[in-house]
Amino acid sequence: MNDIRPIRATSGTNHEGTSAHNRRVIIDALRLNGALSRADLARATRLTKQTVSNIIEELEHDGLVTSRETVRRGRGQPSTPYGLVPEGAFAIGLQIDRHITRAIAVDLVGNVLIRKEANLPAGGPATGTPVVLQLVEDVRSELKQSVAQAEKRLVGLGAAMPGPFGIEQDDADNPWMMGAWQRFPLLETLSAGTGLNVTLQNDAAACATAERMVGAAHGLDHAVCLYVGYGIGAGLILGGELYSGAHGNAGEIGMALLTAGGKQTQLEHRASLASLYDHLGVDPMAPDLYSLIDKRAAADDPDILAWIERAAIDLRWSVQLIETIFDPQTVILCGGAPIALATRLIAAMQPLLPSNADRPDRLLPRLQLGMTDPWAVARGAAAEPIGHAFDPRFQAILKS
Repeated sequence: MNDIRPIRATSGTNHEGTSAHNRRVIIDALRLNGALSRADLARATRLTKQTVSNIIEELEHDGLVTSRETVRRGRGQPSTPYGLVPEGAFAIGLQIDRHITRAIAVDLVGNVLIRKEANLPAGGPATGTPVVLQLVEDVRSELKQSVAQAEKRLVGLGAAMPGPFGIEQDDADNPWMMGAWQRFPLLETLSAGTGLNVTLQNDAAACATAERMVGAAHGLDHAVCLYVGYGIGAGLILGGELYSGAHGNAGEIGMALLTAGGKQTQLEHRASLASLYDHLGVDPMAPDLYSLIDKRAAADDPDILAWIERAAIDLRWSVQLIETIFDPQTVILCGGAPIALATRLIAAMQPLLPSNADRPDRLLPRLQLGMTDPWAVARGAAAEPIGHAFDPRFQAILKS
């Protein structure tokens, strides 16, 4: 009996002048499905077998793909599967948040190799930028020491920080907005300081990028990641690509206004981790805060349960809004909330409000738990340069 499993892949094109796109299609198919034979790749991508063979040879030569042990399916001819070489490319991801900065190094398939963090001093980018650059250099130096070819195969630096970007702010010192950092020429400074190509996205988009590469959104074309961190945002995966909007501010759902007690307040002021810290009276910079919240939530601390009950009401509304507007395959709750807290929060959000996503033929739950890791944003930031270099994106087709 032939073991023919469905293969998830973007279609390539056999027209001339599209070889760069087809290379990306093959790499993406191997990332989504693992090792595949040339015949499998041709069938899934709708490319000719000769085109696939030519691309595989090129990718092997470039150190991005390698052959695996030959396998036999039933009575058919044996086939040779090909898989990605993790050491084929590397990237560094950087998270800049209100009180902390994290840097991480990943390989082509998203494995985390190195991670480091540092507290950000008061004073904004004037005092924080040297700390950030030193952190990136420390990760880069360790990567070079551990992998001989890493520097030659380093495709870029991805940075992430809270949005929204490019808006007028009345209070430059508002910790929710990080106005000084947003007005600072961060891309230019990081590029000049590292010599790398640098990309920037908001933290929710970065977390969605991590989910798409190695998490619950892996292989999905339409998913929205509801990011619960110090603030709240939504990473939008639409049509298989991350949607950022005209100014990089798509998904800033945390700024949505709610009315409570006759007053308007933003969603993230009521249901984010910052609101939890304020509710508990704890310092956001306290050491081991993540494990502290995790232990208290696991023990059903009454103060945390009270916050969960209130936050769940607002987050339940946000899921209904996301489903109504974007019609995703699923909504993924992710971010820096510890697992015990996130699990109880998802449970408290049930039952979800009625929406057009409440369908009898659903294959995925309307709401599911994704990454609950303070490193998820940095990991997603690192995945962005990998995706920029190797994913079959529409922009890449235009440039090629």
